[in-house]
Amino acid sequence: MTPYLDLQPGRSVVAPFTFDGLQAVLAAQAGFEALYMTGFGTAASFGLPDLGLLTMTEMVERAQVLAGAARVPVIADADTGYGNPINVMRCVRSYESAGVAAIHIEDQVFPKRCGFLQNKEVIAPEQMAAKVRAAVDSRDDARFRIIARTDALQPNGWDDVCRRAELYLGAGADLLFVDGIRSREDLDVYCQRLGQFPLVYNGMLEPVADLCARGFALVLHPGTLMRHIEDFRSSLQALAGTGEISVSGSSFRDAIAALGVADVLALSERYEA
Repeated sequence: MTPYLDLQPGRSVVAPFTFDGLQAVLAAQAGFEALYMTGFGTAASFGLPDLGLLTMTEMVERAQVLAGAARVPVIADADTGYGNPINVMRCVRSYESAGVAAIHIEDQVFPKRCGFLQNKEVIAPEQMAAKVRAAVDSRDDARFRIIARTDALQPNGWDDVCRRAELYLGAGADLLFVDGIRSREDLDVYCQRLGQFPLVYNGMLEPVADLCARGFALVLHPGTLMRHIEDFRSSLQALAGTGEISVSGSSFRDAIAALGVADVLALSERYEA
């Protein structure tokens, strides 16, 4: 059974960036009540940049891995919905069948690019509103959340963002996600001009406690992804340079415990002849 998000007024859900099953397991064991399947990180795990190069099938397959491993609500990046409103309908059904709790679709032209890159282009707001309506109409369970993401801030500014917000929420989106927030000033404007709506924030401009105090319904935190890249690179450089890496003596035992090896072995004994 799919676990769904528990979104309540005045309460924030914090979801760390994850892109594989081990990260999903560790995030759930750390006590996070939800996790975020990052498109940037998922593309990176293929050795690719986040420029719309992965297919819907590849993204949905990864979402299913995370949902099965975490057993907590998974919010998944669904890029542009992979086409027109009819494609969006198939997208929603596919992600919902994969066991995720929510997806966000964005109003960029295809091929899209990472929300923090420059020179983004967006489709007409009416086209995106049609995609949102199709997404809402095609879900089987109303607890499956449709998040409308707009990338219009960088190319068009706040007035266009606010106009789009009204359209997308009016089309039935459950939450609004303005991506590409680069400064605390923009963070202030985001909350001041759109704070009456359930909002999603992606970034690290402030400590998590301060972001929650701002009233965001959902905080997607990329720190885990950035730290993973930094730590893995530095470990590889150490191994290549000195031939040594400092590792805790309990690392292997901790991994075995986290992945439930003892439980699986005990279960298998029940079925041995």
